[in-house]
Amino acid sequence: MEPPRTVKVMQVIARMNVGGPAVLVADLMRNFDSQKVHSILLTGYCDESESDYLDEVARDVSAIRVPGLGRSVSPIKDLSALFVLVKEIRKFKPDVIHTHTAKAGVLGRIAGLIAAPRAKRVHTFHGHLLHGYFGSGKTKLVILVEKLLAHFTVRLISIGNSVKSDLLEVGIGSEAKYEVIFPGLQSLQIHPKSEARQLLGIESDKTYFVYIGRLAQIKRPDRLLDIARFLKVNYPDSHILIAGAGELLDVTKSAAESEKLPVTFLGWRNDIDLILSASDIAILCSDNEGIPLTLIQAAQAGLPIVTTNVGSVSDIVIHNTTGLLTETSSKGLTDAITKLLDNESLCGEYGRAGQKHANRFFTSEAMVKHHERLYSQIV
Repeated sequence: MEPPRTVKVMQVIARMNVGGPAVLVADLMRNFDSQKVHSILLTGYCDESESDYLDEVARDVSAIRVPGLGRSVSPIKDLSALFVLVKEIRKFKPDVIHTHTAKAGVLGRIAGLIAAPRAKRVHTFHGHLLHGYFGSGKTKLVILVEKLLAHFTVRLISIGNSVKSDLLEVGIGSEAKYEVIFPGLQSLQIHPKSEARQLLGIESDKTYFVYIGRLAQIKRPDRLLDIARFLKVNYPDSHILIAGAGELLDVTKSAAESEKLPVTFLGWRNDIDLILSASDIAILCSDNEGIPLTLIQAAQAGLPIVTTNVGSVSDIVIHNTTGLLTETSSKGLTDAITKLLDNESLCGEYGRAGQKHANRFFTSEAMVKHHERLYSQIV
């Protein structure tokens, strides 16, 4: 019996800005079995306010850059990007065109229909744009476009169960087309807490909360400031570490400094393992998420988690078992924080349970193999 042939897969993503989708796509590119999958990556350029994951971290991952495929919407640039995608598809002749993120999902699938109609189209929803991004008119347009494209897509991948449910609820795709593939990460290197704090130059006797991610409106950094105000008054031995940047960095930092809030801004970092090792509790304040990789990493590090219950966060954080899920409000977050700060043993219990859960369900090996099986099945 002949072994199955190598499947040619073209990965298309709008931009590889530092964040969950870029981490996952880079991990797939690195770890596919070359006997099973031959994959190339097409991506646009990041905005000036963003860090490019391919430049900052994944320097070993090669990509074909497509001008105009980035974040901003421009009819002329988008049309130019479409032409480049058509050209590259005809050149590569993929068996599978796998798109990631909204804009690349639209242009990549249209280009596929034009240049290689027999290729199988797959799209991953790393989250969705149904809540917190646009007004009702634009959201309806997004739903209409995704409904139409779903008819021409063989598989729709959701990175979490709640994201899948949200999409099905508005009529995007059918149950049979969906596959839930949890994001997988490499094992985290854990450092002794005292050593990690010394290396970061932070105090040894404080309770450190950690937020890792973009400082953008959808992430609600204003709630981080509300938490800092609460800690300053009620728990003066507590402090927040913020690892990340974004368009709201300057205004958030300015507010924290003017009020002398207990916050340290670390910027974008490559030593997330060190920062998590130095921390006690992870927090997330977003209005919308897919399934945040930073929370998976926090769980790998054995940290209890306090987060708003949005997107597929509940696939990572099991309420009252590995952390606390709250409503999307500052009060909900500070109430949960109070519960943990007043019960140190609960922090340890949640952290140990979260670490076990992450190591079972969110491994890189499982994610890569699931994609390989999917490509083989549809081809």
